[in-house]
Amino acid sequence: MKKKYEFKSIVAETLLIPLYMRAKESRRKDAILRDQQAEQLVESIDYDYSKFDGASLSAVGCVVRGLYFDNAIRRFIATHRNPVVVNVGCGLDTRYQRIEEHDKATFYEMDLPEVIDLRRELLPEPKGDRYIAGSLLETQWMDDLRETHPEGEFIIIIEGVLMYFYEKQVRQLLTHLADRFSGGEVWFDVCGPMLAKSKHIKPDSLRGHNAQIRSGLKDGHEVEVWEPRLQLIEQALYQKFFPKRWGFGGMLMGKFPGICKKFSSLLGYQIK
Repeated sequence: MKKKYEFKSIVAETLLIPLYMRAKESRRKDAILRDQQAEQLVESIDYDYSKFDGASLSAVGCVVRGLYFDNAIRRFIATHRNPVVVNVGCGLDTRYQRIEEHDKATFYEMDLPEVIDLRRELLPEPKGDRYIAGSLLETQWMDDLRETHPEGEFIIIIEGVLMYFYEKQVRQLLTHLADRFSGGEVWFDVCGPMLAKSKHIKPDSLRGHNAQIRSGLKDGHEVEVWEPRLQLIEQALYQKFFPKRWGFGGMLMGKFPGICKKFSSLLGYQIK
């Protein structure tokens, strides 16, 4: 039976966008990402998802991003002895369920208390995947993780989140992570300055939504200037993955990396 949920936070409500996109993708014969758990979750929530059906670029982008970060975690687990995976701003992500190697690492899901409450109700906490209620702007959860896993090697994923925060807050978060998780990695996606500086241009899934894009980044090396302990591993463009799925306009745009970066990109950093 479907149940209706009310979100206190506008940003928290955006968790339904990637959830719906993963569920919709999972039903395709040529799916980029298979996620049966997402299909089940979408069916259990009473919500008008039709508002996202016209967001063709976000539909591809969400699953490309999900697979990209899944693969970063798979590589990390394969190359580290004591991997700890922290999914910051997890929403209703089902990464733990998607990654077959999850028993070789300790997983954590971190989000606002209202999101974690919803998650506990719809996606009960597995033995190897622990839930943390809090704000990414706080540091207590970071200290707790470091204390719990003194020998742990951390990979931190921040997916579909940072664009809703101001640059000052993003810088502060990255500094807090660098203070505590040296030797680990942090991966996140960003909107580019074209989306951050314009009140009229938004990702197609946010058109008509009150959530605002508050920060943007074009060159991944800028982060190394903000926080020298972060060393860029990769800045990837969405359009280089599954190019035919982006349509003619997306394929054409993908031939111009500088333009792509003005809109969005995927970033990974080694924490020194």
